[in-house]
Amino acid sequence: MPSRARVHDVLRIAAALLAVVAITYQLARLQGHPSFGGIGNFFSFFTIQSNVLAAATLVLAALVRRHERSLGFEAARTAATFYIVITGVVFAALLSGMQEQLDTHNAFANSVLHYVIPAAAAVDWVVDPPRHRLGTKVALTWLAYPLAWFTYTLVRGAAVGWYPYPFIDVSEHGYARVLVNGVVFLVAFAAGALALALLAAWRAGTSGLVALPSADAGG
Repeated sequence: MPSRARVHDVLRIAAALLAVVAITYQLARLQGHPSFGGIGNFFSFFTIQSNVLAAATLVLAALVRRHERSLGFEAARTAATFYIVITGVVFAALLSGMQEQLDTHNAFANSVLHYVIPAAAAVDWVVDPPRHRLGTKVALTWLAYPLAWFTYTLVRGAAVGWYPYPFIDVSEHGYARVLVNGVVFLVAFAAGALALALLAAWRAGTSGLVALPSADAGG
């Protein structure tokens, strides 16, 4: 019989392939649809980007043996998990029922990208936690990507007149309201990142895994 680790790796690859299939299927289904704004708009959704990152991370986690994982690898893997969990939580809390506007009106793609992959990545991380402690400084670096996405979205939106989500739609709310929304999200994301780093440190400690000095771990 295959070992638990082998089964886990197969499940990781299967989840990654499912994400790729869902993204490809959704993109194909959108061709010719009145709401489709082109490839640029499609890949500007945080949902699509975070699912691509999650799929890549799941594959890498299956390929890189646990004892070979560096602090940088674990930090990047946890960051990708954090981003896809953001996707699931924000969709469930704020965007559920807006699939047509979000170009995920297909039930299969919507379920996979907003529910299945966020849950699979979170479970994968909990079952196989980082072997290194992740400090608070490392956790705060995870905010760089959401900040970069926010900036990119505002700049691109001003140029093409399109925004992927209603809470960042400057044409509807104006810059002042959107910037306030951005600050609220940033504070929430920072709290989530710090909580995840604490959970990672606790899991590393209780699992008897590698515990690096705080200076090396960035916290």
